[in-house]
Amino acid sequence: MHIVIMGCGRVGSTLAHILEDNGHSVAIIDRDPQAFRRLRSGFRGRRVTGIGFDRDVLEEAGIESAQAYVAVSSGDNSNIISARVARETFGVDNVVARIYDPRRAEVYQRLGIPTVATVRWTADQILRRVLPEGAEPLWRDPTGTVVLAEVTYNPAWIGTRARQVELATGARVAFVNRMGEALVPKDDTVVQEGDILHLTAAENEMDRINKVLSGAPSEEEK
Repeated sequence: MHIVIMGCGRVGSTLAHILEDNGHSVAIIDRDPQAFRRLRSGFRGRRVTGIGFDRDVLEEAGIESAQAYVAVSSGDNSNIISARVARETFGVDNVVARIYDPRRAEVYQRLGIPTVATVRWTADQILRRVLPEGAEPLWRDPTGTVVLAEVTYNPAWIGTRARQVELATGARVAFVNRMGEALVPKDDTVVQEGDILHLTAAENEMDRINKVLSGAPSEEEK
């Protein structure tokens, strides 16, 4: 794949190195030529000085043959404008924009521009470490409607099938951490002692789900 990155900061340069190490062709854009000093001396990709939503700059970076575009500069407006230009003008389907303001991230997510809201993500990571276990989701989509959460459960659920947990809660068991290894549950997967359950669900359902799992399963759910 050929991938164009706007922003040669710590995130952009790290992405460029990882992508190149994985065999991809990379072009990186930054308005400050000094920013390219973050790239290792052996970096083989293109270094393009300019603004990421300028048509000539994008063409120099090879946007017409790109399969993906990533905007990770320090400016929300620049990131979202350049992502829209890449998609709407040059037809790049796979675009991602970093957004610091989570309210903007929600808006653009609804418009079909995938975003990474760094402020919301960082806050979630901190909250997960300072609040009691299970109080904050592992992941939340930018619109705030769907979460992936590690949940606690009554020991009485041990011995029931993961499918029964889903039927009782209305959530999906995304994966189970068992003795340090993750597994995707099948219909016959049984909850074992020590299993850590990770559910995906609507965020407004989490209180109800936690309440269900805090109690014992009914006879029908066993």
